Amino acid sequence: MSDDFPKPVETAMRTKLAEKLTPVHLEIINESFMHNVPKGAESHFKVVVVSDIFNDLPLLKRHRLVNEILDYELKNQVHALSIVAKTPEQWEASNKDVEASPACRGGFGK
Repeated sequence: MSDDFPKPVETAMRTKLAEKLTPVHLEIINESFMHNVPKGAESHFKVVVVSDIFNDLPLLKRHRLVNEILDYELKNQVHALSIVAKTPEQWEASNKDVEASPACRGGFGK
C-alpha cells in the first residue's frame, strides 16, 4: 500500500499489540491491495508477532490472545486477519521468512 494514505487501523493495531505483548518482533502487513477493495483500504492484514508472553501458550491460545487484543478492529474495521505468533526461541530457530498469503479468490466460494 502506498504511503500516501493515512493508516489509522494499522497504527491502532500496532499500538495495542506493542502495549499488551511487548514483542521482540512485530510486523503488521496490510494485504488489502490483494483484494477487491478501494485503494488505501485497511481491511485485510497479516500480523507477525514474537513475544515472551507466548512461551507457555499453545498456538490456539496465542491466536485467541491476539484476537482479544484486536477485538474492536476485528468487529468494526478488519475483514480478515492472518496471525503468525511465535516465541522468541521459535523465531530465532526459524528462517524468519513469512509465508506469502494466497491470492484472493473473489469470495463466495469462487
